[in-house]
Amino acid sequence: MKTGIIGTGYVGLVLGAGLSESGNHVICGDIDEDKIATLKAGGIPIYEPGLDDLVKRNAEKGRLEFTTDIPVLVKQARVIFIAVGTPPDEDGSADLHHVLGCARTIAQNMDGYRLVVVKSTVPVGTCDRVRDEIASITSHPFDVASNPEFLKEGDAVNDMMRPDRIVVGTATDRAKELMAEVYAPFVRTDNPILFMDVRSSEMTKYAANAMLATRISFMNEIAALCDAMGADVDNVRRGVGSDPRIGRRFLFPGVGYGGSCFPKDVKALVATGRESGLSMRILNAVEAVNADQKTLLVRKVVRHFGPKLNGLRFAMWGLAFKPNTDDMREAPSIEIARGLCNRGAEVAAYDPIAQGPAKAVLGGLDGMSFVADAYEAAMGADALLLVTEWGEFRQPDLERLKSCMKQAVIFDGRNIFNPGRLRDMGFTCYGIGRPQG
Repeated sequence: MKTGIIGTGYVGLVLGAGLSESGNHVICGDIDEDKIATLKAGGIPIYEPGLDDLVKRNAEKGRLEFTTDIPVLVKQARVIFIAVGTPPDEDGSADLHHVLGCARTIAQNMDGYRLVVVKSTVPVGTCDRVRDEIASITSHPFDVASNPEFLKEGDAVNDMMRPDRIVVGTATDRAKELMAEVYAPFVRTDNPILFMDVRSSEMTKYAANAMLATRISFMNEIAALCDAMGADVDNVRRGVGSDPRIGRRFLFPGVGYGGSCFPKDVKALVATGRESGLSMRILNAVEAVNADQKTLLVRKVVRHFGPKLNGLRFAMWGLAFKPNTDDMREAPSIEIARGLCNRGAEVAAYDPIAQGPAKAVLGGLDGMSFVADAYEAAMGADALLLVTEWGEFRQPDLERLKSCMKQAVIFDGRNIFNPGRLRDMGFTCYGIGRPQG
């Protein structure tokens, strides 16, 4: 099946590569000429493990192509996915002008039946607006479906190729049959395609991300209580997670969630509730806890060293909001770096992948520098702050680390170190909701 995808960002590119891998002829379109030029030249504009090989293989086979000519894409493809950005407006609601602009372009250039699939994360009711926009321009038959994405950054290729579920909102049998055909290769192991009405599909995406964000903020609050009461949150987490009604995932406390999904989607759901006259008290609290959590390491630093950090040097390990991505959107490292530098500290930061994007965000901070190696960052440091739990940080050479540092102090923002071992090595270690090591 010839399929078109408008938008070659994180979602669109992974979707296009995955669909082409299953034998479809996929045309990925974008108005960003530089991005398309990069893709045509064999480059990848984002970092995602395994995506470069997937794109390269299918482009070489002729199953995956890239274009800036969206009207031609519309004419050639029968199923067209909209996968453009929906950034938050100032009030937290999703900005839909890119999505609706795609709808207009599709309507102006379609020459027969088209199935338009909204893949972008959009508020409930957006597909109705897309349908109205297209119907106001063309008399050709069409359907609009909702197909929210559930890709985890850092594991998106696996999520695309082996999804645990696929959610599709449709209003007609024709659209349902086409979507079943598109995704048939991905559900051979009996993971379900969940067909439902369009508005329920749109809501499912927001509800899922809001629930995951709630679990994170809940555990961060429990970690704060553990700090106050002398309990160990790691023991609490294991005890709670063993309950099959709750489960183990997303119960790890840390320095707050970030990225492109949780912050934006929680804000959008709060805004949707506000428009409906609902205060969304739980999600407002989730946001407040997360904002507070991003400054927690700085507060721990201040309690140890005092409010003025002039003359002190800090190593920061990890900048991306999570491992296996270069995504700096809403990353906790941003608030941590600003909090330290604004108090007069010097910060030497290292991230295996996100150095470039991090420099674009934090490069203008006085006292901020970026180095090419974890131990170089620790050289002469008064303390080390572990912010992102990259694999290479989990088993450091503690003897070498101690010899590098001016003071043997670690602030473990992800609880990846063994505090007892650090204490035996002569380190002072502060974790999240764990007794001081």
